This record gives sequence, structure tokens and C-alpha cells, in this order.
Amino acid sequence: MNKLLNDRTSLVLQLALNAAAERQRVTAHNVANVNTPQFKRQVVLFEEKLKQALQEPELPLARTHERHLDNIPRTLGHEVITDNSTSMRTDGNNVDIEREMVLLSMNQLHFNAVTQALNNRYSIFRYVIQEGRR
Repeated sequence: MNKLLNDRTSLVLQLALNAAAERQRVTAHNVANVNTPQFKRQVVLFEEKLKQALQEPELPLARTHERHLDNIPRTLGHEVITDNSTSMRTDGNNVDIEREMVLLSMNQLHFNAVTQALNNRYSIFRYVIQEGRR
């Protein structure tokens, strides 16, 4: 049962939810510091890391215990980086409030879509476990 609920797709969806939650926190931090001199905005990288992980050849992993996860890319996860490449104003701050608000909205849509996909997967499992009865 544990293997069924912790398949690769479900785990990637869970990691995507974690990244979206972190992205929300980081973007809110950027917005809060829009008027802080020398502040550099931060960005959460997840999709790029996911793409890299999916392109890596899978290595068979040895499991020392049946409850350990298998075949999960070890490089998968999100990363928070600081964008030092730009400056929006003369005080060195590079936060564009309009861009950050758009990113907040996009992230909310992304979070909702991933949540719905994960809920759909679990609904299918519930249906199968109950043998189609309601």
C-alpha cells in the first residue's frame, strides 16, 4: 500500500507543492522588502531542477529497508537563489512590485492545479480501495 501511495508521480507532486509554498514565502519576502535599499530579490528554482532530474538516467538504488524510498531522483527539490544580476532603482534594490504580484498570482494558480492533481490521484486510490462503492 505504501508503494502505491508513494509512487514517483505522487512524490513529484508533493515536492511541487513544497516548492510552491516556498515560492509564496519568498515572493512575500520580496514584496515586504520593496523599499529596502540594496535588497536583492530571491527566486525559487524547482521546474528547472525537475527538468534536469528527469533527463538524468535512472540508477538502480539498493534498498536496505522496505520502508525506504526507491527510484527518487536525489537532485530533485527546490532551491532558493538571490538575483544579483539586476537593479531596478539607484539604491540597488531590484524588486519590481508589479512583477512580484503577477508571480504571486501565477504561483497560486500553480499551487491549486497541483493540489487538484494530487487530490484526483488519491480519489482514484480511494475508489479502488472501496471497490467502486460509495
